[in-house]
Amino acid sequence: MWFSLNWKILALSLVPPFLRGTVANSWVLLFTSAIESIHYEWLQYRKGNIYNLAHNSQKCYLRGALNDRFDNELRRIRIDDGNAFKRKYIYTDAEEKPKFLGTMFLYDDSDYEDTGVDFIVVVPIDLQYSVYEMKALIDFYRLASKRYKIIKE
Repeated sequence: MWFSLNWKILALSLVPPFLRGTVANSWVLLFTSAIESIHYEWLQYRKGNIYNLAHNSQKCYLRGALNDRFDNELRRIRIDDGNAFKRKYIYTDAEEKPKFLGTMFLYDDSDYEDTGVDFIVVVPIDLQYSVYEMKALIDFYRLASKRYKIIKE
């Protein structure tokens, strides 16, 4: 590949043969150490960018990115669909609707279909992680219109 370059060999091969001694080679290697470190940082930056481009907002890729970052060995983080409960309304006397409520459960505002979340990130209880770092990673990959919630299970 064009970016795979051994700076030591290149620098030493450009020195004229009659100047190739231990002192001259040491000087050449000393001067190439700075560019070697910059080249290594660039390779790491390139590798990170390729990783970011290989992932997107699809459920499988987002789950993979989260598990790669926060739970690389056990890979227990999963992504579920958001809850889509229908709202139940209590009618007033003026509306003349039946007042029997039956069994009614109370849910969080994010659990309803019209104002709820689109997906839920389920994290194991015993996993140590930074909530802010996880939110930043999810926000980097998710679509702008999608809402989410992180829960421990």
